Amino acid sequence: MENNFCAVAKQVIDLECQSVQKLVDYIQADFSRACEWILNCPGRVVVIGMGKSGHIAAKIAATLASTGTPAFSVHPGDASHGDLGMITAQDVVLAISNSGETTEILTLLPLLKALNVKLIAICGHEQSTLARQADILINTHIDSEACPLGLAPTTSTTAALVMGDALAMAVLDGRGFTKEDFARSHPKGSLGQRLLTRVRDIMRTGDRIPRIHYSAMVSDALLEMTQKLLGMTAVVDDQGHLVGVYTDGDLRRTLNKGASIHETPLESVITRQSKTITADILAAEALEIMEKFQITVLLVVNDTGALIGVINIHDLMQAGL
Repeated sequence: MENNFCAVAKQVIDLECQSVQKLVDYIQADFSRACEWILNCPGRVVVIGMGKSGHIAAKIAATLASTGTPAFSVHPGDASHGDLGMITAQDVVLAISNSGETTEILTLLPLLKALNVKLIAICGHEQSTLARQADILINTHIDSEACPLGLAPTTSTTAALVMGDALAMAVLDGRGFTKEDFARSHPKGSLGQRLLTRVRDIMRTGDRIPRIHYSAMVSDALLEMTQKLLGMTAVVDDQGHLVGVYTDGDLRRTLNKGASIHETPLESVITRQSKTITADILAAEALEIMEKFQITVLLVVNDTGALIGVINIHDLMQAGL
């Protein structure tokens, strides 16, 4: 029985792969026209489908919406009971039906025509009612469903989904949609975090910054480092400009020399060259700097060199970077 399960599964995958590959032959002039209509649509793309095609419609609408094309899906049954009011003459309707004879969709066609709405059909039968009444037909004909009974929508819905993805990606490319645009549509996704989060959004400011005047003693710096728990402190002048840093490593070197932390001026033992960043760079860039130079803390300065913040590796981790 186990071998039979695997055999059926492999046959399903093979049949669907063959059908998807044949879709390449249907990418012709009508496909380009459909892309232009969607790209130049002054309203929204409304995707409709019934049953399993309804689920495909929802996914295609979501893909369009997340890649720069305002879109939503409408259940054709609900459209006949009031939701048709969501569709305007500025919209483009993308109707999905393998047979092209889905009653709930055909019922809407005269109403869509009365609204003068542009209608694109994703359909598997060129001579069907939907195919003939649509302004543009995108053919997704399949030879057979992958269901062993030849009944359950399998290959047909896969073909519609793939063609919908092809439409969405072609329009994305035509729109010049960028990674940054995608990130704005997915602010909580990993890409959104990397492309939208800037240092200013997560850096520590005010009293949370470890800082001390260059005229202090090493013991004062040790106290500041202990309180702020970052393993270092910034060293600043009277105007708050960064003079250098004093780190755990600097402290060990000071003690190894036998110097007294209470009598050693901080200015004489600080590291004057330190890596700094500005608040407007991406947090992901700050992470790259840390990784490149194998450091865990970066000081943030403004255009005049004044210390305005600090960021460490844990801040970046908490931000999802």
